[in-house]
Amino acid sequence: MGTTMTSVNEGEHAMRLARTHYCGDLRLSHEGEEITLQGWVKKRRDHGGLIFIDVGDRFGVTQTVFDPSLNPEYHGEAEKLRPEDVIGVRGLVRRRPKGSENPNRATGEVEMVVSDLEILNRSETPPFEISNKNEISEEVRLRYRYLDLRRPKVRDNIIQRHNICQAIRAGLIDQDFIEIETPCLTKSTPEGARDFLIPSRLHPGEFFALPQSPQIFKQILMVAGFERYFQIVKCFRDEDLRADRQPEFTQLDMEMSFVGEEDVFSVAENMVVHVLKTVLGKDIPTPFPRMSWDEAMNRFGSDKPDLRFGMELVDVTQVVANCEFNAFSGVAASGGVIKMICEKGGAVRSRKDIDGLTELVVSRGAKGLGWFKVGEGLELSSSIAKRFSAEEKAQLAAAGSAEPGDLLLLVADTVDVSNRALGDLRLELGRRNGLMDKSEYNLSWVVDFPLLEWDEDDERYVARHHPFTSPCAEDMDLLTKEPGMVRARAYDLIMNGNEIAGGSIRIHRKEVQEKVFSLLNIGPQEAQDKFGFLLEALSFGAPPHGGIAFGLDRLAMLLAGQDSIREVIAFPKTTSGSCLMSGAPTLVDNSQLKDLGICTLSPPQPDPVS
Repeated sequence: MGTTMTSVNEGEHAMRLARTHYCGDLRLSHEGEEITLQGWVKKRRDHGGLIFIDVGDRFGVTQTVFDPSLNPEYHGEAEKLRPEDVIGVRGLVRRRPKGSENPNRATGEVEMVVSDLEILNRSETPPFEISNKNEISEEVRLRYRYLDLRRPKVRDNIIQRHNICQAIRAGLIDQDFIEIETPCLTKSTPEGARDFLIPSRLHPGEFFALPQSPQIFKQILMVAGFERYFQIVKCFRDEDLRADRQPEFTQLDMEMSFVGEEDVFSVAENMVVHVLKTVLGKDIPTPFPRMSWDEAMNRFGSDKPDLRFGMELVDVTQVVANCEFNAFSGVAASGGVIKMICEKGGAVRSRKDIDGLTELVVSRGAKGLGWFKVGEGLELSSSIAKRFSAEEKAQLAAAGSAEPGDLLLLVADTVDVSNRALGDLRLELGRRNGLMDKSEYNLSWVVDFPLLEWDEDDERYVARHHPFTSPCAEDMDLLTKEPGMVRARAYDLIMNGNEIAGGSIRIHRKEVQEKVFSLLNIGPQEAQDKFGFLLEALSFGAPPHGGIAFGLDRLAMLLAGQDSIREVIAFPKTTSGSCLMSGAPTLVDNSQLKDLGICTLSPPQPDPVS
């Protein structure tokens, strides 16, 4: 072995020690071999004369030993090593002494006795320990994201995301799909979220838009005859600030020709099953359950129901329609509904707890929360209990399948408010009571969404999904008579109360697309200006087609057991849409703006304090 030391202070140089193995490779089968590792110093321990250095890379960690009796020329250098220094080490692999093995590490039965050391780079003291041990504020983590990504649990999330993408590709290619890229610079067609606009230097005063979705292009690929397309694609939406949303996000985009809903379901289910089996080793039964949008809203108060637990909403309007409690009977008389959930074991809640639950439903638009504690003999007790007859109370207990010790919670309002308020309350109680098992993957389809919804502010119909979704064939006559009653051939795939995918069978006939545009108050000229190229394509023999798009960030989050998509994105933005590491977005030079013919307005200044 050579003994020449190479210091980082000597400047850039070719690496003297060439890596032969990764830090996670070594096993007992390597005993007696001379190998070379390169990586980061993860930990240094001084035990008398021996110095132990844990060296790691993304594949794992190996313990190395500096013995002054064997390599005195490197012992002093080893004493100076600090966490995150980058080194190369060469030496012999040996079995660890009996009793010193590390069963929690794949390399834990062996260690390397160092005979040569090369220091490749020194590290400043990191702002936090590069480990899973300590909680670190998200602001600090995102500021030093390159260090955060070295932490094992964050690194593992990113590697698992890679595995998900590879499983997706393999699963879809096996189903005759081809991957095609669609443009990132495209036409602004504002319908929904705001577009990110890109000024064109070569076309002064004109703008490209970053795609919110490849929707129109993938439909045109179906017109072009490719039949089965997919891509893992970046999409962009200039949305107002919302928790756990990113201005740029990734989706798995798919489109198929000559298909109906069941064909799309089969392809999507096969792909999901393949991913879960490949990445997590989990077997998921198919077909996934299906329920209509109406059923989901009425039973769970949500169009993305979490089916890992019960606590379903029950309509008790008829039970209490004639009770003496005006807050209920009055709502029933005015056409509203009274809905109820039963929390098992909830009777132990204090009045303060129930007041907190009341605040939650009020924040969702409800006027209040009625409640009954269920006692022995199914006797209901509450401050309003005397307003109900014995028969009404017995029917309430029966409707909720109540048992002694349970808590009945009721909301009286319009159908929409009652469903929304109790649906959110159900989820909150599910979280508090530990009913949401993160190791379970419960999947279901929600179908038959309304095609349109009324926008009170604009006083017009808007598309619930997007304007290219086909109406149900049996509802075509309602497009003119009662457009609000038309059901869409749309579907969402739900996993554990999260929408992980959404899609539809598309409109493939030009005249139907023009009819839907007119219902959305998009006149012929506007339709031509925004979507003329699609309408033209539909007139050249467009086949029946449909597709689906998966939110890859959300899917990766759920499979990693995380609560935020930022945990599975290598370089995420904050909730304010900024990058703490790079400082983006930033001001740009006036010369750049001049090239683009752009003049910016000064941001509004705060009012002076009087």
